[in-house]
Amino acid sequence: MSPSLSDLSSLGFGDIAELAQGRKLPPVDSWNPPHCGHSGIRIARDGTWFHEGSPIGRPAMVRLFASILRREPDGRHVLVTPVEKLDVDVEDAPFVAVEVRSEGAGRSRSLAFRLNTGDVLVADADHPLRFEQSPEGPRPYLLVRRGLDALIARPIYYELAESALAEGAEPPGLWSGGVFFAMDGPE
Repeated sequence: MSPSLSDLSSLGFGDIAELAQGRKLPPVDSWNPPHCGHSGIRIARDGTWFHEGSPIGRPAMVRLFASILRREPDGRHVLVTPVEKLDVDVEDAPFVAVEVRSEGAGRSRSLAFRLNTGDVLVADADHPLRFEQSPEGPRPYLLVRRGLDALIARPIYYELAESALAEGAEPPGLWSGGVFFAMDGPE
C-alpha cells in the first residue's frame, strides 16, 4: 500500500522515497503544440496560483496545472498539452518548499522537501539546492525538474542554516543524497 502525505514528520524515509519516485508526470518535454496565448494564470511569490486575479482554491486543480508546467528555453513558463501551449506569469519560482525532513548527518544526510503542491523531493544531484544572494537576503532554491525551481520558504531556510552551522563545514553547507550544497551562493 502506498503511503499518503499528511506531513513529512509522520513518514519514514522509505515512505518518502516511495512518494518521491511514485509520481508520474505527463511527457510535456516531448509535446510541441502551437502557442495559443496567455492562460490568465499567475503564480505569486508565495506560491499561490491565481486565475484571472482570483486565487485557485482547489489544490487538485493546482496540482493538475503544476503537472503540465514547463520552462521554455527563453525562460518563459508555459502550461503544455498535446494541442496547446499557454503562457503563465511566475513572480519568482513556480513552487515553494514548505517542509523539510532531515535524516542522518554529514555525508550521510538526506534532506526531503515537501512542496506546496504536495510533491516530495530529496535534494541530490538531480534536485540540487542553490543559494542566491539578493538585497532581501539569501534566496534558497531546490531544482524540481527541467528548469522549474521551488523557493525554499524562509522558516525552512533558517532550519537548514542552523543545521549547517551546527555541522561546522567551511564553507557552511549541507550534504544530501551524496552531494554537498554550499550555502554561500553566488553574489
